Amino acid sequence: MILLPAIDIYEGKAVRLYQGEYRQMTVYADHAPDIASKFADAGAAWVHMVDLEGAKTGGTPNFPAVEAVAKRGNLQVEIGGGIRTEDAVAKYLDAGVERVILGTAALQDRPFLERMVARYAEHIAVGVDCRNGLVATHGWTETSEITCEEFCAELESLGVQTIIVTDISRDGAMRGTNRALYETLNASFSMDIIASGGVSDLEDIRALREADLYGAILGKAYYTGAVDLKAALDAAK
Repeated sequence: MILLPAIDIYEGKAVRLYQGEYRQMTVYADHAPDIASKFADAGAAWVHMVDLEGAKTGGTPNFPAVEAVAKRGNLQVEIGGGIRTEDAVAKYLDAGVERVILGTAALQDRPFLERMVARYAEHIAVGVDCRNGLVATHGWTETSEITCEEFCAELESLGVQTIIVTDISRDGAMRGTNRALYETLNASFSMDIIASGGVSDLEDIRALREADLYGAILGKAYYTGAVDLKAALDAAK
């Protein structure tokens, strides 16, 4: 299982939100790429990045920070947050990003999703953000009427290869992952599933690895010091 330490970016800074609430933001570094350097030094191969401003309003306002990490070449980058046009997808991939994550656009603009999957294949992932069993959009500020399972089924039928599934209620809460959700989805679908939200200790990582997930994202637990990154990378192997 791959482990992807996370960097959420707001105004170029590395921050964390509590359950997606922009009013509950903690700043961990004034320059987000500095955190990525620490990830690489610890032995990480991937980094999961989210443009929080982009997620809320669209566009790529934190592109310079993402590009700086991708251009260094010592980490494979996946990026999400407000990517709703092909120009934005191409901009990130041209900058060296390995995987672009579509969220709101994947749910609300199905023709766009189909075109991106057909054109970029494994370089496209879809974020499935679950709140009370329903898919949330627009940086988690809105909730749709489609269930997470229904959405995953549609994605698989379209040829999506990778999904990043977040249980919003667990994000930043340090209450552990929703193992039952990930086990159910992994048993139901053949897509590569990356678990996001709630990893709070090494046992969470081991449990996700034993559930045969493709990947897991490490966020707040790293920043608070609850989980050592090197130990987490070892637990994921």
